[in-house]
Amino acid sequence: MSDAAVVDSARLRQQTAKLLTVLAVAVCYYATARLGLLQQLVRGQVTPLWPPTGIAVAALLVFGVRIWPGIALGALAANITIGPSILPVLVIAAGNTVAPICSYLLLRRAEFHNELDRLRDALALVFLGALAGMLISATVGTGILALSGAIRASDFWPTWSVWWTGDAMGVMVVTPFLLVVRRAHRPSGIGPARWAEAAALAVCTLAVTQLATDAAASLLFLVSPFLIWAAFRFERAGAACCALAVSTLAILAAGRMTGPFAHHGLLTNMITLQAFNGSTALTALLLAAVVTERNSTYREIKRLCVQLSEKVTRQDP
Repeated sequence: MSDAAVVDSARLRQQTAKLLTVLAVAVCYYATARLGLLQQLVRGQVTPLWPPTGIAVAALLVFGVRIWPGIALGALAANITIGPSILPVLVIAAGNTVAPICSYLLLRRAEFHNELDRLRDALALVFLGALAGMLISATVGTGILALSGAIRASDFWPTWSVWWTGDAMGVMVVTPFLLVVRRAHRPSGIGPARWAEAAALAVCTLAVTQLATDAAASLLFLVSPFLIWAAFRFERAGAACCALAVSTLAILAAGRMTGPFAHHGLLTNMITLQAFNGSTALTALLLAAVVTERNSTYREIKRLCVQLSEKVTRQDP
């Protein structure tokens, strides 16, 4: 085979892999969008749980901005069956595509590390990737619904709050989970006691969160010790998984308007939900980042001490 044929074959394989990656992102976006729509609160399409934004930001962080056609295709497919007409659907899909790209650009400008191994990475993901970047999709989507007459002008802010909450929550809890899972591997040298502790953490976190979101009294603060437990004992993997579980149960409770979300208006519930999930993500990610930095520093100091000891031993007469 000639050199030109080899180059053409390699280019073809590269383009095929890129196309398959784009299609995979589109399929994942659409599939998780259908799951998110099970919790719709406004007009059958605005939901406080929108995992596709988390998938979109994670895909951009891993594969780069070249993956944007998959996000656009998934957003268009998810909205075309529920949108009021073709023009609003196109505008909403554009907003859902531009927002993750802006979040990605903001994170890259902040020198974000996909490993989430620094305190600044956790802060950047929450404030730049989630809260700031998702203002675009919420404003564009709610604005076009109001302009097209799909919602009343008086419903703009309640609808916007649900939209922003859903998109921001997707980035806060789904993106770190995917980034951690991507690098996950079966740990070696882990004894039965460690596995038992992980199982106990999972069971206790789910049980206490379920209790807190079902109780009439405001007991959401009870989940904080378990987030701290997860971050200190299991670092990023434990923090990301617990934050995802806690936030999902809280969003489901807000959708049912039960527990601390009962007897309140939609806007009030979304503010409460956003504040709770934001503090949950911050607590888990920040503590995990601090613990990871501490452990990395300890391992580096230990390595340097061993090297120094070996050098001293070799130089000893």
